Amino acid sequence: MTNPVKTAITVPGALIIAIGGFLLLKAGTMSQIPTMLFAIVWGTASVLLMFYSFNLIAQLFSSKVYNKIIPYIFIAPAVLIMGWYLLIPAFRSLYLSFLNRNSTVFVGLDNYKYIFTDKTMLTSLRNTVLWLFFGTLFSVLFGLITAILAERSFIEKFGKTLIFLPMAISLVGAGLIFKFIYAYKPAGSEQIGLLNAILTSWGMEPHNWLGSKPMNNLFLIVIFVWLQTGFALVIFSAALKSVPIEMIEAARIDGAKEFRILMQVIIPQIRPTILSVSTTILLAALKCFDIVYSMTNGLFGTEVLASQQYKQMFKFMNYGRGSAIAILILIGVSPVIYYNLKEFSKQEVF
Repeated sequence: MTNPVKTAITVPGALIIAIGGFLLLKAGTMSQIPTMLFAIVWGTASVLLMFYSFNLIAQLFSSKVYNKIIPYIFIAPAVLIMGWYLLIPAFRSLYLSFLNRNSTVFVGLDNYKYIFTDKTMLTSLRNTVLWLFFGTLFSVLFGLITAILAERSFIEKFGKTLIFLPMAISLVGAGLIFKFIYAYKPAGSEQIGLLNAILTSWGMEPHNWLGSKPMNNLFLIVIFVWLQTGFALVIFSAALKSVPIEMIEAARIDGAKEFRILMQVIIPQIRPTILSVSTTILLAALKCFDIVYSMTNGLFGTEVLASQQYKQMFKFMNYGRGSAIAILILIGVSPVIYYNLKEFSKQEVF
């Protein structure tokens, strides 16, 4: 139990500090640097006081009640913030998806009909499926292969570092790098693109890598795989170290070859990790927009759902179609999120 007087003083004080600081920032009376410093100090202090106040209030109850409500008290702010920034926009997007471009007239399912009948949108759907399948497959496959090979290499740390380095590059930065690799100029011109420079040095004709449908989508997916392989490598490396060495040694004593050990001993042991990495990369592929935008801007048949959603919403100012595409992406993401939560619920720590 806690002192009611202390609680009666602390809780209103925390509210005054939180609300007063917010009003002061909203007024905008300070210059930029003092505002930044004040926001950092006030934000940190407000959060600490908020949790401290909630804890004092919970301590007013019996120990039995306290133990039951304290976990919800500490996760409540995060849940409220996530609900405010995720659930409310999702419901608003659903509402807007049934309205016209200016959100003034109810049009029913016209925006969804557009998604599944327009030629550009059908191309976007096809390309998104390609990204989901090939982007996830090769990222997981290369990540697993490099993790297994690195475990048996004398330059394990150095090799893993090299493969993980692209993760430090943003998607737009990676796109700009590969833009020079894929750069194309007509035959007879000096080639500044790495791939075409190699082809012409061998006496072959240069190739327009980004303008050749539908293979240009695979060339864009290569960039995504290059970035995500490092992520998969790190997770798989940690999982491989958790596989009991006794099981591997027992399989070798029984005469199992290395490939059989991999397929029947190692893979089953790290199966939950493979599924977790696959679903994470799948979500990243479904939302991938930066690479397409920075490389082709959706030209030459490279549109994906994310790029179309951006264009409809912010370029064509068609809020109805943009919201409908966003809802379609949300529907595609939801089963994966549900599956992840279902898997996490099986974990003892959850």
